[in-house]
Amino acid sequence: MAKKDKGYKSALENLIEDKGLDSAIVIEALTEALAKSYKKNYSGAESIVDCKIDDDGKIRIFTTHYVVDDVNDEDFEYSIEEAQEIDPKYQVGDEVVEEADISEFGRLAAIQTKQLLRQKIREAEKEALYNEYINKLDEIINGTVDRVEERFAIINIGKTGALLSSKDQIPGETLVEGEHVKVYVSEVERTTKGTHISVSRTHEGLVKRLFEMEVPEIFEGTVEIKSVSREAGERSKIAVYTANPDIDPIGACVGPKGNRVRNVVEELNGEMIDIIEWSEDPVTFISHALSPAKVERVKLNHSKNSALVVVPDDQLSLAIGKRGQNARLAVKLTNWKIDIKSVSEILEEGIDLDAPEVDMELLEKMKKSMEEHEADEEKESIILTLDEDENEEDKVEEDLGDDESFDDEDDSEEPDHDPKYDEDIDYDQYDEYYED
Repeated sequence: MAKKDKGYKSALENLIEDKGLDSAIVIEALTEALAKSYKKNYSGAESIVDCKIDDDGKIRIFTTHYVVDDVNDEDFEYSIEEAQEIDPKYQVGDEVVEEADISEFGRLAAIQTKQLLRQKIREAEKEALYNEYINKLDEIINGTVDRVEERFAIINIGKTGALLSSKDQIPGETLVEGEHVKVYVSEVERTTKGTHISVSRTHEGLVKRLFEMEVPEIFEGTVEIKSVSREAGERSKIAVYTANPDIDPIGACVGPKGNRVRNVVEELNGEMIDIIEWSEDPVTFISHALSPAKVERVKLNHSKNSALVVVPDDQLSLAIGKRGQNARLAVKLTNWKIDIKSVSEILEEGIDLDAPEVDMELLEKMKKSMEEHEADEEKESIILTLDEDENEEDKVEEDLGDDESFDDEDDSEEPDHDPKYDEDIDYDQYDEYYED
């Protein structure tokens, strides 16, 4: 028996090591499988069976019966006579706990126990896998490209494979089987078939996490990334901030001789990265966000969360960017609607930049309040007229019919997309900026 126990303990230890599971989980799965198998084969489906494994590895199975006057279910009830045959001290209402002889386990019971154990181990593996990777959600992990298909790639991330769909791959990047890549865990989902993990190379969070890995000041929290906007494979903008006046947040991200930002660019397959300083002042933040263009003036409309940005004529194409990209990224970065105009356009359209901002929301509330007040006064006047002379009813109705109605003014907003951003413009200044 000692040799058998030693062999069983060794097999259990190997199982725990191979599956990478907690020993307590495996022991619990084994005891549950043994108890179910014993109930099914020897004591009845409704019986009370408990299995325990001692510290030395010995397996012990116990059954419990209640002592009753009239037995209705033999699976977990004993008559007083049956109980007193075991021990004369038993009385009605007592519990009779007996240890079963596990040598009774036949081949069929052993096979059933093995099947149940496998099922429990698979369930434990799924749960352990989910718990491990749900803690890595929104983080970067290193993986190896296992398989590349037309619409997706499978990335080996350790204990399982993760799906990298084509839309989550950087445009222009070619993945090669066996290649090591960094991926961003974008989704961890528990399904009936197991844990489903999706990763991304285009997510904005990938840029943020890469800078955390490369810049100690960001990892420590001295420098903070406030926002990120990205068009994967082409260009990204990040806004950084620090409360420490002795630290240059942009310089910290660029690193000595540009090494830090260069490492991020290389990992992103050559994607350009603009690093700007964040400001709580929207005017300053918007001006920074449109870099490398120089901004002359920013006029805010808080009620519409929009900004009119004025730039020198020779900076217009740089501010808008190729195919409007610089403007789009600035909008995403600042969360403000931005309309860019040159100084010449401002003069031609006669726009008064010093005119006070009109709070349209407040204006509408005031207008509605006035209309409601006028309506109340009109109702009071009608009631008084009716009280004075009922014969004037027809005249009152006629007067009411002649009242003018006030239509709301058309406050439709201008479209967010300006067709001029798609014009064929000269980008020589734009390209010269990045050639440096």
